[in-house]
Amino acid sequence: MKEPKTTREYIEGQVAVLAESPECGTTHYNLAVGLIKEQKWDEAVEELMAAVNECPTLGEAYVALGGISLHKGDLAACINFNNRAISVRPKFSQPYGNLGFVYLQQGQPEAALEPLEKAVSLNPKFIQAHTTLASAYFMLGRLEESITAAKKALALEPTFAVAHNNLALAYFEKGSHKEAVEHCDKAVQYGFDVKPEFLKDLEPYR
Repeated sequence: MKEPKTTREYIEGQVAVLAESPECGTTHYNLAVGLIKEQKWDEAVEELMAAVNECPTLGEAYVALGGISLHKGDLAACINFNNRAISVRPKFSQPYGNLGFVYLQQGQPEAALEPLEKAVSLNPKFIQAHTTLASAYFMLGRLEESITAAKKALALEPTFAVAHNNLALAYFEKGSHKEAVEHCDKAVQYGFDVKPEFLKDLEPYR
């Protein structure tokens, strides 16, 4: 079977495989991945539900269902699907990271800490979880822990702009203005849209 060149070819390939083995949960999941790329959300949900029906321990499918729910603004469904992913795959780091992100979106940094700390303990290279953890610590006023978490993200990916922004905010709150300016500039350089009011706060220290 030749390698697909486009998402559409990939989807057609998965449909062909499913015609031969309709009970393969992984193929339903793979087809859903292609449909998500084409933003065919409802069709993707159908395939993901088929995937977990055929293969109930497919945590990735629950995570993908959570991602679609988040895209649609249904945070409660997102939380539910990620919790289901954890129930079938307790050592899968992604759903813990996703839960932490959603709790943070809901303004619940305290609730975000446990799943985020679990995510980075399961996968120390989970950059987004380190970064979200830095945000949660910052919101709770735990500046040193915020700085440590952001630095762990940057140790993995030195150009990760969100982590530079996190560091800039935490250093500014600490009164370390030189470091705040330095990391804010890097956040901008690497493509982060720094809030104009924060840029204004930094002006006197340049």
